[in-house]
Amino acid sequence: GNIFAGISFEREKRSMSRYIVWGVFVSAVVLCAVASDARAAFRASATDESVEVSGVSRRLRPEVSAQRPLCIVNGAPTEEDIALIPPEDIERVETLPADEETIARYGAEASNGVILVTLRYDEPARFGVEGVSFGEYIARQVRWDADEPAARVILRYTVTPEGRAVVAAELESTDKRLKRRVLKAVEEAPDWHPAMKAGVPVVSEGVLRIQLPEGKLMPLRMELVLR
Repeated sequence: GNIFAGISFEREKRSMSRYIVWGVFVSAVVLCAVASDARAAFRASATDESVEVSGVSRRLRPEVSAQRPLCIVNGAPTEEDIALIPPEDIERVETLPADEETIARYGAEASNGVILVTLRYDEPARFGVEGVSFGEYIARQVRWDADEPAARVILRYTVTPEGRAVVAAELESTDKRLKRRVLKAVEEAPDWHPAMKAGVPVVSEGVLRIQLPEGKLMPLRMELVLR
């Protein structure tokens, strides 16, 4: 009993750590965005220009509106929206203030602060079928007629260093039949190209969301309240 309790505790601890890292990451993005808006508003006031602050759109010069913190992912600056990075891919997040030391180290682009994101790997895992996502492939392999009730299955999976997708946890399942078919499709799916860290294949994680039939809404959940 103690062994299984220990395993369960470790899983819960890893899951909690992942959400804590994601919370820090989101907070960093929001704080840097607010700081950038504040600096833009201050600079714009000197030229009687308008600015977008707290979601209110106003007129603003392009060079002012373009101000944003410098985002660095795995040591490389990026223009991509880092808020789209899956939380399970993030190992560490650090924010640096827009002070003299930061600007001296990273240059003028760091005048609005820096967000440093370290991923769990250098290259993400890639599904072995070109032009199709893992979710799209699995949905196509599962037979679920249009007259079937809408059902959803959400699974957390890992991609092993050997390139196999292995289901790690069931996050949601509204229909046992759909779950069985999704699990079978995952087991029979083609191999992945595993994630790489320092040139070595490593384990990575992902979340698979399957809702069928496509385009049909899930039924509303009814709750009975006794008073």
